Amino acid sequence: MLQDSASPLMEQLSYFHDHTLMILLIITVLVSQLLLSLFFNKFTHRFLLEGQMIEIIWTILPTITLIFIAIPSLRLIYILDEVNNPSITIKTIGHQWYWSYEYSDFNNIEFDSYMIPTDELCKYNFRLLDVDNRIIVPFESNIRMLVTAADVIHSWTIPSLGVKIDATPGRLNQISFIINRSGLFFGQCSEICGANHSFMPIVLESISPSFFTKWIMKMIKL
Repeated sequence: MLQDSASPLMEQLSYFHDHTLMILLIITVLVSQLLLSLFFNKFTHRFLLEGQMIEIIWTILPTITLIFIAIPSLRLIYILDEVNNPSITIKTIGHQWYWSYEYSDFNNIEFDSYMIPTDELCKYNFRLLDVDNRIIVPFESNIRMLVTAADVIHSWTIPSLGVKIDATPGRLNQISFIINRSGLFFGQCSEICGANHSFMPIVLESISPSFFTKWIMKMIKL
């Protein structure tokens, strides 16, 4: 099962996942039924040399099936790449082995985000998943994330938002997403980037726009 979706992108990805699995289930049942009937029947045809009609049918049917998978897949690819009038732009930089974030729209607020060591965890922290500085964003706002890396290839990934984008040195990638609700969303680097690859988690906290404004004012004063 997939994680509960928290963005329109992830909802569309979940629908496509269910759509494709349903097609695969139909194909599996049909082929299994044909195989079983071939194993257990005694029919023979002494004069069968060719069957052009059945060959045409089993060539056209898979083509139609692939079209039913390809059209929603292509639609999703274009939706994932689309960026329209972002409310906030955040720059993310991958390092070995932590993340840096820059809120360039708000007086260049910058901070690093390190995983909290096991011996410093509080009761409400998650081992190997929590960080000392979370990304704070408002929900129901169009967020644009600019992603790059300072050393090796990383990948900024949060499954419940349907977001996965490579952080490549010397290249600036972008992705856009909208969060439907408040909450904490966890992710990790999904590109093998060195010895401590599994120890650079991502924590995104979604809050209301009014609380986000207060957080920004507090960070500017600091």
